[in-house]
Amino acid sequence: MTTLALTSPRTLVPPLSRRANLTLILGASLFIALLAQVRIPLPFTPVPITGQTLGVLLVGAALGPWRGAAAVLTYLAEGLLGLPVFAGGGAGLAHLLGPTGGYLVGFVAAAWVAGALAERRLDRRERTAWLAFLLAEVALYLPGLAWLALYVGPQRALALGLYPFILGDLLKALLAGALLPTAWRFIRGG
Repeated sequence: MTTLALTSPRTLVPPLSRRANLTLILGASLFIALLAQVRIPLPFTPVPITGQTLGVLLVGAALGPWRGAAAVLTYLAEGLLGLPVFAGGGAGLAHLLGPTGGYLVGFVAAAWVAGALAERRLDRRERTAWLAFLLAEVALYLPGLAWLALYVGPQRALALGLYPFILGDLLKALLAGALLPTAWRFIRGG
């Protein structure tokens, strides 16, 4: 007779079969693409406000570092193949090589960080989830700002690529930090 050890899953969506994981990764990439269509251009910067960040944070935390990063890489591949998945229905290599390309690459890092911190159970309480999502956003901003600086210069990169977005990204981190613990409570039955 064998005994099953009942352990709590490390992420909201536990590992599944290969086929199910692939389907989940594709679905998560489409979720990010859907949120990317929430786009508010700012007239003074090439970087728009988008819903992508929220999608990346949620996907990374729910799926874990590897599947979350794979979902973002799938999203990027969809855009590179010409599917209109980037912000505002954009697609193509020009988006990855343009001024916001570093943020797109940073999404991979952000999903991985959110997932890695979720595996350490930081996504289960609002206070720690919010901190985990803020750290994931830092991982997004590092390549985003570095790449943007190539276009606008290092002295203007913070003014055009970080400062206008701090409040919105704090709100996205707070929202993600409320949604994930709520989902965990729902799954645990209370």
